[in-house]
Amino acid sequence: MTKTIFIASAEPYSGKSIIALGLVNMLLGQTRKIGFFKPIIEAHPHEKRDAHIETIINYFKLPLAYEDTYAYTRPEALRLLESEAQGELIDTVIHKYKQLEEHYDFTVVEGSDYVGAGTAFEFDANVSIAKNLGVPVIVVVSGEGKGTAQIISEMLTVIRGFEAREVTVLMAVANKIKLEQAHDVRLLLLGQLPKEILLAVIPEDINLLHPTMREIQQALGGKLLFGEKELANQVDNYVIGAMQVPNFLNYLKDNVLIVTPGDRGDIIICALQANSSASYPRVAGIVLTAGSEPEAPILRLIEGLPAVVPILAVPTGTFETTTKVGAIKSRISLDNPQKIQLGIQTFERYVDVKALNERLVSYQPEGITPHMFQYRLLQWAKRKRQHIVLPEGNDDRILRAAALLLHQNIVDLTILGNPQEVAASAKRLGIQLPPDHLRVIDPVHSEYYPAYVQTFYELRKSKGVNEDMARDLMRDVSYFGSMMVYQGHADGMVSGAVHTTQHTIRPALQFIKTKPGVSVVSSVFFMCLPDRVAVFGDCAVNPNPTAEQLAEIAISSAESSLAFGIEPRIAMLSYSSGTSGAGADVDKVRQATELVRQKRPDLKVEGPIQYDAAVDPIVGRQKLPDSEVAGQASVLIFPDLNTGNNTYKAVQRETGALAIGPVLQGLNKPVNDLSRGCTVDDVFNTVVITAIQSQQ
Repeated sequence: MTKTIFIASAEPYSGKSIIALGLVNMLLGQTRKIGFFKPIIEAHPHEKRDAHIETIINYFKLPLAYEDTYAYTRPEALRLLESEAQGELIDTVIHKYKQLEEHYDFTVVEGSDYVGAGTAFEFDANVSIAKNLGVPVIVVVSGEGKGTAQIISEMLTVIRGFEAREVTVLMAVANKIKLEQAHDVRLLLLGQLPKEILLAVIPEDINLLHPTMREIQQALGGKLLFGEKELANQVDNYVIGAMQVPNFLNYLKDNVLIVTPGDRGDIIICALQANSSASYPRVAGIVLTAGSEPEAPILRLIEGLPAVVPILAVPTGTFETTTKVGAIKSRISLDNPQKIQLGIQTFERYVDVKALNERLVSYQPEGITPHMFQYRLLQWAKRKRQHIVLPEGNDDRILRAAALLLHQNIVDLTILGNPQEVAASAKRLGIQLPPDHLRVIDPVHSEYYPAYVQTFYELRKSKGVNEDMARDLMRDVSYFGSMMVYQGHADGMVSGAVHTTQHTIRPALQFIKTKPGVSVVSSVFFMCLPDRVAVFGDCAVNPNPTAEQLAEIAISSAESSLAFGIEPRIAMLSYSSGTSGAGADVDKVRQATELVRQKRPDLKVEGPIQYDAAVDPIVGRQKLPDSEVAGQASVLIFPDLNTGNNTYKAVQRETGALAIGPVLQGLNKPVNDLSRGCTVDDVFNTVVITAIQSQQ
């Protein structure tokens, strides 16, 4: 059994970072603590930090110090090998690795990068390190610029190199394979690899291969004149601006980089205007060559524009500059989270995760960490693709979250809004909304509108609603979105980024209504604390619930907890624990606790109990020594909205916890409310939660 996997290649730019990202993401969904170790890095941290180590640590928030993640720099390792001190190198690597391994359930080790001096020693060094650590290996070979026969030959050669030293190769990854080669590469490798070696063939993806404007600036050493906020723009094409404007416009393609001398003000202005036009593709950036910069009137004009793509100035000539741009190799880095997410998605798509899991040891400690929780949510949401409606298509956060959800193939979406305005906003934001699983609907012009009006009128005419009122209300995106859910044209709705909670849930209460046996709609937050996930309820809906309502909220919250993989241990919170206090507020909580026990004797519940006694094992044992909830509560029920809302916000701000919610519970079909201060991540997580609710 193993607690470690080694990712190795025999060449630079093989794309092993995709495998590392995918593995860490996969493992964090199964076990509590993951370590990352790269025995040999390029340079000392004082000179330059390893971008991939920084990306892994910071993106996944691993509790790792940078200095613990490596043993040697390339120059240090090369000096040892040249002085025939390989034994010292291996001893130090083993020592550093063992120090790390002791503190983590699983460790991902990544081999060296094969860039810079001394590449001849690296393959043997990687084999020796894997051998002496006694760990299995995933081998990564790039197909970039290679024929099929060359890919097969290199893969078999690398595998034989490890097996000759009795290092087990667990998986072979053929990466960056042209689509027309992928089928043959797979068949030939399956026919020649030993049966016990897993195989993944990953086609090349321009979104992973092509550089960003930041990478181009760094590679060229360019002076940034404008557009610092847009340096994450990806460059898919480039064109030389050396012709007249009408001809130049014919050569623009999506995400194009324009390379032109700095004195070509006509090309510069034309490019910026084309980027603002709905009739032309998006411009990623401009590089001004030959050491010249625009004249003062052009600079003044650009400075007055509301949004400008990155504009760089370089001293080299146009031909030399384009040659350098064409040679840039893109890397996945922390400043490009979209590329990180795409790398993880690529791993999940082309690697047989289930088969790989069967080969690796997965530890399942008690409790669930935030990353484990989020990983599971994504996997659950993908089990059965659901259709979610987002009524607030006029909000940038909604559109950014929609792009993430669609690119990760999590849900189908309907966005409510004017289709032209939504498309214009997406272009302005530099995001793509894949059309395959997306509809953009203007409610008034929708084919559903007349039927929805009639349905709403029939449902609410007994409450005094006439047909004119029904027509007016169905123009409201909250009513239209809720009716989509009611009619089964969507599985769930997420709103509230620009609307109040009442505006969001009022339509649902009017015609979606509550589940049988449920009289009150309530909410929970999934609080992702540093080492566990707790359920807080109700922190968003009911200002001052009665004892009966409080009991119902507790039962609904326990069911939500269980539905999302958290064992419910319910703490009914108050300002006193057990029988130590008295008063109307304490009595209400005490009565609610008894009602929970009567209605659901299968649930573990304690109350009244103070927050510290509920979550701190030492305090819990002191105050309620016989309780099976005290000190280990996972579901915390607050006595009123004032207490709950302030507490969840205080915990969130003071601990840095991620608060997912509010998640509404008790409705026949899922409708969830966002805070008007929500982030893109909040929208993303709430849609994922809603999709899972709709599956249930």
